[in-house]
Amino acid sequence: MIKLSKRMKAVASMVTKGNILADVGTDHGYVPIALISQNKIPRAIAVDINVGPLERAKEHIKEQGLEEQIETRLSDGMAAISAGEVESVIIAGMGGELIIRILKEVDLIAAEDTRNSIRLLNHFEIKTPMTSYHEYNKIEKAYQLVDKLREGKNIALITDAGTPGISDPGEDLVRICYEEGIEVTSLPGPAACITALTMSGLPTRRFAFEAFLPREKKERARILEELKDETRTIILYEAPHHLVATLEELYETLGERNITVCRELTKRYEEKRKTTLSECLTYYKDTDPRGEYVLVIEGRTFEELEAEARKSWEDMSLEEHMAVYENQGIDRKEAMKRVAKDRGISKRDVYQSLLK
Repeated sequence: MIKLSKRMKAVASMVTKGNILADVGTDHGYVPIALISQNKIPRAIAVDINVGPLERAKEHIKEQGLEEQIETRLSDGMAAISAGEVESVIIAGMGGELIIRILKEVDLIAAEDTRNSIRLLNHFEIKTPMTSYHEYNKIEKAYQLVDKLREGKNIALITDAGTPGISDPGEDLVRICYEEGIEVTSLPGPAACITALTMSGLPTRRFAFEAFLPREKKERARILEELKDETRTIILYEAPHHLVATLEELYETLGERNITVCRELTKRYEEKRKTTLSECLTYYKDTDPRGEYVLVIEGRTFEELEAEARKSWEDMSLEEHMAVYENQGIDRKEAMKRVAKDRGISKRDVYQSLLK
């Protein structure tokens, strides 16, 4: 039986059950092997740009007796996959050599901060011209870049940290490209939200990514209220100088929750703290926050929400409960059915109680 790493388990959990899968950059072929062995998918195409990793994948597939279900293909990305051939695609890590090659081949690189990016380009001897694209010129510059794309130029967008487009002005460039009929593709790299999620120790199958909460008070309060009954794992970004205030708001609105606080991910001083909101708040009131933070917060369970709803109904009389539905124009028979479901009792019990 193939055992996946925590990161690969998180990736595999996002594949829709029953879908035909393309695993781009398959390396050892472990993810499609695991998914088919668990009967989560019927078939897969394992793709890699390099012969060596593809040969290893073939060996592992043969060892598991899955040659009929998993086909291997030597391919640069999705080039060997035909339209409609698969329903889910995993691109969990683009090889560094391929990304360097692309940055050398494009006509222009749009960078969040050219002063930082030039060090990376110089290190890999990349001579491609750069232009700045950031939060303060994102709309005007996006249209200038689109004009160049219309001329047949190829442009790569890079960011200082994380993945372009995730809590990043690249989101606007991608949107404008679609509006203008310009083709867009992505070479996935590290994203702090996914990195933090996979190491959080909290459920990874369903999550709600909110990035930075709005600074405007009304909008911020509205989103926090929406998150109050969120059943998915919640992921937030926060700057050090706002961390304590945000933790206070979260504790006040969400109540006690399990939380994993991740700091300076993939950097020298990376730190993870799996704790609770109250303990986390106490810690950072005594310890100066430093660096950029990702907060991964446990969602509520459906059982908790159902129990709360049932208790709120139980505080009403049956007549008051019936009136809630009947005042909405629901007929008495259907109202009795809904009241019974809300309270976890039989419709007969509701009927008998109302006769008294």
